[in-house]
Amino acid sequence: DVQLQASGGGLVQAGGSLRLSCTVSGFTFDDYAIGWFRQVPGKEREGVSCISSSGSSYYADSVKGRFTISSDNAKNTVYLQMNSLKPEDTAVYYCAARPDLFRSPAPILEAMFGSWGQGTQVTVSS
Repeated sequence: DVQLQASGGGLVQAGGSLRLSCTVSGFTFDDYAIGWFRQVPGKEREGVSCISSSGSSYYADSVKGRFTISSDNAKNTVYLQMNSLKPEDTAVYYCAARPDLFRSPAPILEAMFGSWGQGTQVTVSS
């Protein structure tokens, strides 16, 4: 049974940092890519970042240079380090998993991800 649990959200001032964690069970990183998405009420879910089973990463243009995705296989956890946060980063953040058939972190399309964790709220104040 594939399960993902996201944590680490909170309230931070603009320019600050947060680290989100996604702890997974029921599968290994050898065969799956893990993605981070975010959603603001009334808007579509946006793909933020993804890490492939080989460790390659992908970032949306809106977060490139500010966010870093990484994985710790021993802890079955994927992290999203978020620096230089902006008010527009405010959203509910979700982690999700998909089979990594092509060993690639891209594209990060919501429809490709079949397993989802619950969201964690990130609020960035100005």
